[in-house]
Amino acid sequence: MTTAQTLAPGLTVRGFTPPLKLSDFKLIAFDMDSTLISIECVDEIADVVGKKTEVAAITEAAMRGEITDYKDSLRRRVALLKGVTVADMEQVLVERLRINPGAAELIRACKAAGLKVLLVSGGFTYFAYRVRDTLDIDFVRANVLEIASGANCGELTGRMVDQAWGDICDGAEKRRTLLEVASLLGIEPAECIAMGDGANDLPMMRVAGLSVAYHAKPAVREQAMVSIEQGGLDRLLEVLS
Repeated sequence: MTTAQTLAPGLTVRGFTPPLKLSDFKLIAFDMDSTLISIECVDEIADVVGKKTEVAAITEAAMRGEITDYKDSLRRRVALLKGVTVADMEQVLVERLRINPGAAELIRACKAAGLKVLLVSGGFTYFAYRVRDTLDIDFVRANVLEIASGANCGELTGRMVDQAWGDICDGAEKRRTLLEVASLLGIEPAECIAMGDGANDLPMMRVAGLSVAYHAKPAVREQAMVSIEQGGLDRLLEVLS
């Protein structure tokens, strides 16, 4: 494994010598939960129905890479959300969801340098679309929570809705999406930056030209070219000119 070099407190790099040129990249892909935003949405929704401890334990194990079947782990967590209402989710959105420090600044700098921005999340469109609108993100891929009609109208069914591209956005789908968007833009994977914090971000990070871990799990930090362990997302700009 390449030796890590500490550039500044809480900022390490491996496998290259900074600075790189931001405008040499054409796409930046972000994970959402615990990367662009401060919470794990599924855990906070579960808190509404008194199941946060149970759901958060599964989330933490999945992010550490201890649960290898992400799709199964997400289905198990979503099943526990049955009966949560849209109003409950709106409450989580308004009261708990916060954009992480430096996100807006980093995205503005990327856009000014000509990059497109992709949010690719194992979380949910209900939150991802709001984050997209807040941060002026170009593309989103995330999971859709099924909402009941009829007698239980407005409540989560405990299932997700299959989409045209597949069933669940897991690590493999994150990688596929990054490569697909790059292809549609006519660029190479080497011209992409991928940024995340959990084990399911590693597949897209491995194919990107620059991989960035943000306040990440140890297994992710050790494999990333850049690791931000203190401060905001915009600390990435310290290694890009």
